[in-house]
Amino acid sequence: QLRLVESGGGSVQLGGSLRLSCVASGVTEDEVDMAWFRQVPGNEREGIASVDYRGETDYADSVKGRFSISRDNDKFTLILQMNSLKPEDTAMYYCGIDETPAWLKVRPWNDSKKYHAWGQGTQVTVSS
Repeated sequence: QLRLVESGGGSVQLGGSLRLSCVASGVTEDEVDMAWFRQVPGNEREGIASVDYRGETDYADSVKGRFSISRDNDKFTLILQMNSLKPEDTAMYYCGIDETPAWLKVRPWNDSKKYHAWGQGTQVTVSS
């Protein structure tokens, strides 16, 4: 059974750093894309960063130069290193996975509908 578990959230001050982890178990496909999204109450889930099955990465403009995404394919572990955090980064952060075969991947990386399974989320709070 496919399962994703995020960890690493917490409370930091402006300019601080956090490292989020997501461990996926029960993965059965090879061409797996993974991504981090975040959501604040009342807003849609926002794509932050992704790494596809080829290892290519994408970032939202709001986090470029501050956040870094990486993955360990052997363990299907997804990491998000977040530096220079700002209060506007405060949100619940979710890890998503897309196991669709490559030839069927049609949605952009930052479309939440692309990902068919999500973790429970980890809260990040940044104070000024």
